[in-house]
Amino acid sequence: MPDLACIQELLKKYSQEHLLYFWEDLNDEEKSKLLNQLSSIDFEKIDSLYNSLKTIPIPQGEKLEPLDYFIKNEILVKERRRLENQGTEILKQGQYAVVTMAGGQGTRLGHKGPKGTFELNLSPKKSSLFEILADKIKQANKRYNIQIPWYIMTSETNNKDTISYFESKNYFGYDKNNINFFIQNKLPLVDTSGNILLREPYQVYEASNGNGNLFESLATNNMVLDMKKRGIKWIFVSGIDNILVKVADPIFLALTINNSTEIGAKTIFKKDPYSKDWVFCKKDSKPAMLGYERITEEITNANIDGRFLYREINILCHLFSIDALEKISNIDLPYHRATKKNTYINNEGMKIVPEKPNSYKFETFIFDSFRFFDNITLLRVQEEKEFAPIKDPVGIYSPDTATKLYLKEEFNSK
Repeated sequence: MPDLACIQELLKKYSQEHLLYFWEDLNDEEKSKLLNQLSSIDFEKIDSLYNSLKTIPIPQGEKLEPLDYFIKNEILVKERRRLENQGTEILKQGQYAVVTMAGGQGTRLGHKGPKGTFELNLSPKKSSLFEILADKIKQANKRYNIQIPWYIMTSETNNKDTISYFESKNYFGYDKNNINFFIQNKLPLVDTSGNILLREPYQVYEASNGNGNLFESLATNNMVLDMKKRGIKWIFVSGIDNILVKVADPIFLALTINNSTEIGAKTIFKKDPYSKDWVFCKKDSKPAMLGYERITEEITNANIDGRFLYREINILCHLFSIDALEKISNIDLPYHRATKKNTYINNEGMKIVPEKPNSYKFETFIFDSFRFFDNITLLRVQEEKEFAPIKDPVGIYSPDTATKLYLKEEFNSK
């Protein structure tokens, strides 16, 4: 067990002594759990993030420019066939991997357990998000006569349950030697005064530190090394909740390579110019995303012959060369502050459910890695064919909507 006196001294240094307020009331197991957790926290980092992100100034003097993009359904038939043949030959070389970000729980959907275990009623049977994705990768394996290594990023919260689920399903008939699970890093949540929150009297409230942590987590868990040993050259990255994702798209792969870029992203068109979606752009000649608070009327309507310049939305479908992935894994991406509403234990030991946002979460984002490259290949796809994320119980990104789109796409592809 870590030394209590050392932990107390550390907490005093960073004014976080409240984390041990209930020490005398804890049993031995709870004391051990809390001390081990406290010893793993980088308090200097949390203090620095809180102080540096108290206010978020809008950058001044940045040079904003549009990024070029391709539109998938506007590529001529002859060129599409050529790209598909080229991408197919590349895929057949067996140097391609898939990374899935699946660290979340299904709480918002009313589901108990990892989000990837949430089931949809895909007539004639029910299938979980994990099974749907596994079937897609198996179909690609059969089509290109390869075995795609599958890397699944979990969280400390759902890692054990995720692995148990795969075991109970016999890995959906997938070779388990080609499936690698790794855990995403996390950071404590702090209140608006900089105090780290307690989830329980014996547990600090921690949460994942954003999808940008993917790169560091891949490296620290030796997944990049595993990819290199397998001879992987291209890696496709996406989330678990988009059931229309194309895990091995030869056109996307060929375009990215032909465009001489090390990274690629699929996009959809921003139909509502006043939505809060961020859009792709160039900042000081580097690929980037532009936050909605900075999108003016002039920017959102800028176009050349009806072709809008700043309307490409990121759908978290990315390609990275192995060199790009390794490069980013050695870079500290900037953190962003998100304001959240989180239940916590107050100094009297009571569980408080706030009525309004009361805490900050520090996150890194994948898109902040783009600026370390000269260019990115953007491919706009049709939302109804490639983007059906499941985020909310009802609405446009609900299970019902996604299921209808999935079944329609499956019917049209037969």
